[in-house]
Amino acid sequence: MNEQVRMEQGLQQYPESLWRATTELPSFPRLAEDIETDVAVVGAGITGITTAYLLAKAGKKVVLLDAGRILDGTTGFTTAKVTAQHGMIYHELIQHFGEEKARLYYDANIEAMNFIGNQIGEWGIDCGWEQEDAYIYTLDEQNMRSKLEDEFKAYEKLDIPGEWLESIPLPIPVRGAIKMPGQHRFHPLAYLKRMVEEFLKMGGVIYENTAIGDEAETEGPITIKTQRGNHSITCQFAVSASHFPFYDGMGKGFYFTRLHIERSYALAVKPDKAYPGGMYLSVDNPTRSLRSVSYNGEDLVIVGGENHPTGKSECTHSHYENLEKFAGELLGARHIPFRWSTQDLITLDKLPYIGPITSKQDRILVATGYRKWGMTNSAAAAKIITDQILGKDNPYTELYTPSRFNADPALKTFIVQNAGVAKEFISGKVDMTNSNIEELQVGEGAVVRHNGQRAGAYKDEQGNLYLVDTTCTHLGCETEWNEGERSWDCPCHGSRYRYDGEVLEGPAIDPLKKLDPYE
Repeated sequence: MNEQVRMEQGLQQYPESLWRATTELPSFPRLAEDIETDVAVVGAGITGITTAYLLAKAGKKVVLLDAGRILDGTTGFTTAKVTAQHGMIYHELIQHFGEEKARLYYDANIEAMNFIGNQIGEWGIDCGWEQEDAYIYTLDEQNMRSKLEDEFKAYEKLDIPGEWLESIPLPIPVRGAIKMPGQHRFHPLAYLKRMVEEFLKMGGVIYENTAIGDEAETEGPITIKTQRGNHSITCQFAVSASHFPFYDGMGKGFYFTRLHIERSYALAVKPDKAYPGGMYLSVDNPTRSLRSVSYNGEDLVIVGGENHPTGKSECTHSHYENLEKFAGELLGARHIPFRWSTQDLITLDKLPYIGPITSKQDRILVATGYRKWGMTNSAAAAKIITDQILGKDNPYTELYTPSRFNADPALKTFIVQNAGVAKEFISGKVDMTNSNIEELQVGEGAVVRHNGQRAGAYKDEQGNLYLVDTTCTHLGCETEWNEGERSWDCPCHGSRYRYDGEVLEGPAIDPLKKLDPYE
């Protein structure tokens, strides 16, 4: 798609989330001194904010810290479906964990959905909280239909409310679908902005632009330090709600080998045709997700999908274009005011890791690996972690414990993922490219050769040239250029850097090394 067509259709040049564009958030200072608190929560997305709020409500002194701005990570770039229908998951959970734990997963997410609804009702806020039926569907007559039938049998075994359908309200020629009634959607940042306000009223403290280093002192009180070690936070408990855990239990948690990263994309489309309501997700590949949202008095449709491993897509703009084509053919795409993307962590067995960072370190807790279903899993995580810190029993503790390490199917996945990381590490080091810095066009980035070495170059709209060493500062894999987001993305563990090398997303802490393009 050329830029003239893109601008005529309203698809802005730079990605922007509808949620971020329509929410004015407060700003907070950087930590500038050593502090003490009961609990330090690292990461100010939906998990961190909800956990901090619940702990403060329970009377704990809580400090919430973020490496950037609050709600500037995955939470600000979600499709914001609040549902226990997480794709085809329940048949798989029964196979790997048994019916009891599969049912617990459903219960945990329904309770989380109800918690969010109760908070919204208690506060009386307008955040687009609407009840919707959720649907998963397939276009495949054979293999995927059979798998979807197995999923519906799992609903029946677990007594999950659901209905098998041969058609759905959308004009899509499905070959089978499952409806889960009574789910919800909302504006996540409008909801969380109010939760931040309530947290502050209870004495909570927030620091932005405060990156936490990857080490912790655990003898006696927990002590964590800012990235540069300038300031320390001493606490009784620390919570990692920072996407990738900021701390790995002195290398004993193996989180960098037990999680993999996928990127996905979304458009907010003004449709030509009426949208029939409901939230939809295809179980085919590529996936397609739909839900409606109100914006400036108009109904838009959020169209999502196009998943791929982070750093492993040759043309990221093509993912937006594929979604635009799908939306245009299905509903018409009169105008596309917003587009955005995000990345999500997925665990070996597809259940999130929530609880003590290791079996021997129960005062540093973690919540990660939501597999794109962070709205409900985050609320579940906040309640589980809060109960653990308060010494209360929680029925979902064992289900989500990070200390589980099932050999089936985890062992096979573990081996494949580590082989993949090794491949990326080696191939990136020996990769050759014919791209030339002088050939770069305005607004273009590419891997180039500079003084005989692999480097990353980007030329902005003013013709300024930026050159960086493409070696990820986390564990040394080579980053790749993401055209759609104008970023350098690491395929090994998902670190992302701005075009000039500054960190956008961890686990990396340090920026890419800047090079002089004129040397």
